[in-house]
Amino acid sequence: MSADGLPERFDVVVHPARELRGELRAQPSKNYTTRYLLAAALAEGQTRVVGVATSEDAEAMLRCLEDWGAGVTLVGDDAVIRGFGAAPRAGVNLNPGNAGAVARFLMGVAALTTDTTFVTDYADSLGKRPQGDLLTALERLGARVSSDGGRLPITVGGPVRGGVVEVSAEKSSQYASALMFLAPLLPDGLDLRLTDEIKSHAPLRQTLDTLAAFGVRATASEDLSRITIPGGQRYHAERVTVPGDYPGSAAILAAAATVPGVLRLSNLRERDLQGEREAVAVLREMGADIVREGDTLVVRGGRPLHAVTRDGDGFTDAVQALTAAAAGAAGTTTWENVSTLRLKECDRISDTRRELQRLGLSAAETADSLSVTGAERVAGGVTADGHGDHRMIMLLTVLGLRADAPITITGAHHVRKSYPMFFRHLEALGAHFEYRPTDAP
Repeated sequence: MSADGLPERFDVVVHPARELRGELRAQPSKNYTTRYLLAAALAEGQTRVVGVATSEDAEAMLRCLEDWGAGVTLVGDDAVIRGFGAAPRAGVNLNPGNAGAVARFLMGVAALTTDTTFVTDYADSLGKRPQGDLLTALERLGARVSSDGGRLPITVGGPVRGGVVEVSAEKSSQYASALMFLAPLLPDGLDLRLTDEIKSHAPLRQTLDTLAAFGVRATASEDLSRITIPGGQRYHAERVTVPGDYPGSAAILAAAATVPGVLRLSNLRERDLQGEREAVAVLREMGADIVREGDTLVVRGGRPLHAVTRDGDGFTDAVQALTAAAAGAAGTTTWENVSTLRLKECDRISDTRRELQRLGLSAAETADSLSVTGAERVAGGVTADGHGDHRMIMLLTVLGLRADAPITITGAHHVRKSYPMFFRHLEALGAHFEYRPTDAP
């Protein structure tokens, strides 16, 4: 059994819910947790990261930081990190599991070491995700890089001094964030020029926010196409607190909006740099009854919803959760400019379209968009493929809560990548699930 009391690997049967009612505290942010933990390791001395996420991504980051020589002590919900500063241990193999952001952030920092090798147990997921744009930028800085055609296994080694470097931001903002974490510890810093169409501005601002929280000076143009970080700096913060998680909360909010009942969801601050905060505005635009009371959102569910058309690039990690709400909204909802969804744990455009159609819903796609036509009923009574993707599992679960018959989701344990307590939180609101152990990976 895992910490959530569920089997290590399982399929889940989602039963229809008559209502969802109760109070929850939003889990800590996955994105801020990984950033704060890395920054704490890059500091000299001790940092207490308050309220860390318990996701697999957080565990992957902690495991890799320990392998690199950081001291890690867990105290309740906090992590106390004794950093290695600008000197991670050399000649280490790091396994970030299936955590793409963790892998990329660490690849950038690996230029401080000699020959750090990155491997993964997830050859069919993270192993297939492209890293070439980041590796090219590191090579231009003078780093030694070897890879399997830009994919794992990858070895990175320094030293590098810094200077001016270009990196493409079209496929992922994580490449630029990786270089931003490296920059202050280089003798010459970095003058980053982000090329091509910049995707996902919000995560870049979260990285800048993290640097500031650790006393690192940085300047950025308004459009983030140029980011300058002077060298010779040190990370330092004795204590930082992780905010609540908007991407995972988007799924809880979508469930609460589409099923009758009342939810009070706390620990979601109004002023927040997470792009997925926009999920609240999107649900309201659809017609959901959501009221903010300080850091708490109150949702009164079961109201009629209507379709919207939105540029989803700013809230990509909430697109699948919002698709679950759109599947019950009158009209056709389209998420535009979301091509980066194809480069996640699965192809979140094509695979999502197929799963929606498996459930009897009308869905369509283009190269960079996903559309779904809402229906009053979801028949259920089928087995859906979770695709080893935490966001897909959340989408299918929300759909199952308002289906006419139970829906089985394969590989539901993969939800732990970002939201280990997802099913337990929904159970606290009145949802009912069956957990079927499986040997499938």
